[in-house]
Amino acid sequence: MAIITNFNKLADVASEFRKYLTGDHRKQKDVILFYAHNGTGKTRLSMEFKKMGKETVQNNLVDEEDNIITDEEGSAFTTEELKRDTLYFNAFTEDLFSWDNDLDSDEHRVLLLNKHSKFFGGIENLDIDNKIRPILHNYSDFNFVTDFNYVKPTDAGQENPETYWAIRFIREELVDGVAQNVENIKISRGEENLFIWCFFLAIYELAIDGAEGYDWVKYVYIDDPISSLDENNAIALACGLATIMESGIYKEIEEAGEKKKVERDRKVKVVLSTHHSLFFNVMYNELKMKRKTYFLHSNGLLDYKLQDTEDTPFFHHIALLSELKRVAESDVIHTYHFNGLRTVMEKAVSFFGYRKIDEVIHGLEDDILFHRAVQLLSHGKYSIFAPSPMTPDTKDLFKKILKGFTDKYQFRFPEIFNEVIPTEEV
Repeated sequence: MAIITNFNKLADVASEFRKYLTGDHRKQKDVILFYAHNGTGKTRLSMEFKKMGKETVQNNLVDEEDNIITDEEGSAFTTEELKRDTLYFNAFTEDLFSWDNDLDSDEHRVLLLNKHSKFFGGIENLDIDNKIRPILHNYSDFNFVTDFNYVKPTDAGQENPETYWAIRFIREELVDGVAQNVENIKISRGEENLFIWCFFLAIYELAIDGAEGYDWVKYVYIDDPISSLDENNAIALACGLATIMESGIYKEIEEAGEKKKVERDRKVKVVLSTHHSLFFNVMYNELKMKRKTYFLHSNGLLDYKLQDTEDTPFFHHIALLSELKRVAESDVIHTYHFNGLRTVMEKAVSFFGYRKIDEVIHGLEDDILFHRAVQLLSHGKYSIFAPSPMTPDTKDLFKKILKGFTDKYQFRFPEIFNEVIPTEEV
């Protein structure tokens, strides 16, 4: 049975991750991969992890001949420097990109970069376009150009106008029947998310190479990279990311005429979180390096649980069923829980290739009544923010439908959702 570790706050979870990545009194790992539902605190956890890697250091001032500059009493003049060790991708990373849509003339639409962020390091001199482009073209067909001296149209003509770092997007389109490159296009939100992700991957590769501006990176923390992607691209993205992660841990050398992988002297270790069950499972199977894989679960601001996944496969619908099973046992059941039950049944309908919900509950006692209840009592107007308790009769009906459904398909529930489990306190 998997061991579950309890934590009172996310900072302690972040500390646990760092202990595994540094080998502090435990077997050292190169990758932490974990699954957690939205709302668990994944982004806050990534910021806690990043915060632990920040350090303010005092540097001595030196002259041109590298001699320490001192005052009359011999004390060295110093400056403060903020050092960090984590390059991260999360919602804050996406905020480093913002649109200038040129609303006045509607012609020069560009994506601006916050050039003052350390995230962009020294990309000005690193041929960043040619590092992003081959990654981007695995997923999309639009093109782009980075302009490090962009002047907003409204500022053009002014003396010494402020310059920005900006991305102009280009797509080949048919114009009067002729294929042409149309510049300054507005890409969709999904394409924008994809572009930012590819931008991050290019920087991640620079960090692995120890490029100037990124040689400080010891850890990469990736929080929920999947958004606006269909399942095919989610799998492709997972496989591509696993390859990059592996290249940050191992390098290929040739010895006695044979190629083999050896661990790098300078590794870039990774923490990766996701709420996407398919993405989690692909990453789980692709990552062959020293790793820890978890489910992260929260029952409130002071209650976080980490369960080692071991070899347990995991899917979102299992977690949802577990939650429904728990509320059914507690008898604290609200009307919106019928929405959750229907969600799982709809997935089962799709999985088995059926057309309607009644086909997945066919054969249960009172299946006609059950079908009618699911249809009538599952609809969008039941809010999770203003929950309404069920009547006793409806509660009994809910429990019977849930038990009939879970008994029929014999789901296996992860121990993390059970009440009686062995735990370790941290």
